[in-house]
This record gives sequence, C-alpha cells and structure tokens, in this order.
Amino acid sequence: MLRPARAMSVAVTAALLSLTTLVTAGSAHAAGVNYVALGDSYASGLGAGSYTSESGSCKRSTNAYAYLWKNAHAPSSFSFLACSGARTGDVLNNQLSTLNSATTLVSISVGGNDAGFASTMQTCVLDSESACLNAVATAKNYATSTLPGKLDQVYSAIHAKAPNARVVVLGYPHLYKVGGSCIFGIGDTKRAAINGAADALDDVIAKRAANAGFAFGDVRSIFREHEICGSSTTWLNSTTLPVEESYHPKAAGHSGGFLPVFTAQA
Repeated sequence: MLRPARAMSVAVTAALLSLTTLVTAGSAHAAGVNYVALGDSYASGLGAGSYTSESGSCKRSTNAYAYLWKNAHAPSSFSFLACSGARTGDVLNNQLSTLNSATTLVSISVGGNDAGFASTMQTCVLDSESACLNAVATAKNYATSTLPGKLDQVYSAIHAKAPNARVVVLGYPHLYKVGGSCIFGIGDTKRAAINGAADALDDVIAKRAANAGFAFGDVRSIFREHEICGSSTTWLNSTTLPVEESYHPKAAGHSGGFLPVFTAQA
C-alpha cells in the first residue's frame, strides 16, 4: 500500500502528465490551423482602437476578435483581410486572395454596409422619427430582397476557394437597449426600429449561411445589457469621434462578445 505522501506524489505526477498531454494535443491542433479573417468594419475592429499600420483605411485592430483568437491559439497561418466599409462586392474582389485548399478556418461578417447601415444610422440620429422609420424600412427591404443573392455569391466563392475550411459567419448585435437610460440619444421608437433592422439582417445572414453549410455566430444575446443605453459597461460606441467609429463595438465588445461566440463555433 502506498503511503499518503507517496500516493499524493503519484497523483500529482499523473495529473501533470495528463495536463501536458492535453496542452500538447491542443497546441498541435492549433498549429494545423490556417485561418483567414474576412469582412467589414465589425470584423476589422473599427471602433476598438489599436489599428495596425499596414491596414490603412481598413482599420484592422489588434483588439478585433480575429486578432484576439489568433493570439490565443497561435495558428500556423493568419491572414487578416477584413476592411472597414466593405460590402459583399469588396469581399469578392479584394479579400479572397489568400484562400486556398489548405485554409482550414474562415470568419466573416458582411452585409450591413450593403443594406445601408451607415446612412440609416445617420438618418435616425439626425432626422425625424418618420424619416428614421422609412430609412429602416428601406434597409430591411434590401436585406430581405436583394442581400440574399449577394451573400450567396460570397459564400459560394469562399467555398470554391477554400473547400476544406470551416466557415463561421458572424452576425450583428442590437445597438440599443430599448427602455434603457441615456442622457443624450434617440427615443425608444427609433431604438426599436434599428434593433428590428439588425434582426432582419441577422435572420437573412443566418439562413444563407446555413444554406451554404456554414456556421452562424449569433451575438445578440451575449451583447444583451451591454448595448448603448443598456448599462455603464456598454460594449458599443454611441456617437463619438472620429465619427466613423460610432455604432461599432469597442474593444470590450470584441473580447467579451464576438470572441467567445466565434471561439465556440470555430
């Protein structure tokens, strides 16, 4: 029979060996990952600060969820091509060059700019309630009627160029807490309409992703209570300077919101 001290030593040694095996296995898995990050400003990290010098106006941030995942998992290769302002056509024309049969993981968020996200937000913040509701209705109509075909083109091109990759499509969060408290800002009718546009956009993206055989990362629930007007720990920029960073996730939105959702799907 082993003495207590001896038994403890054996147990600790076994535990350390087991942990070493798990870490080694995990590292080996990460070492085989070739990751390409595509998409628009929500993927590039606009609003999260710490932009890479090479990215220029694309505003790729080291605080973006793709970059954070890369730092945590050390994949064999990492290509970060997401760009602020990108539409589906920009992804097709400018962001697919590094995809190939060796690519094993792809992330993408795109569609918001196609549907007129920036102009809709400008109308809702600066103009009347009726003008806001009309702008939202136009965006939702585009999302349900025209965007599906454009997403299909993007997803088909990704699959053709990277047939062995797991593709994770990230959606968009609600921007506002309806009924929340803000010293300045828009009313609940406008807030609810804007959130409704996000729902319409996410519904379309989720369906097209599923049709393509891709995973969909829904970030709406994890952002709950962290929306604008939701709490003191909002993960989203309200109206801010520079203006282009308004209504985009802060660094906390990427680390606390997008990153865990992406990681769970990757």
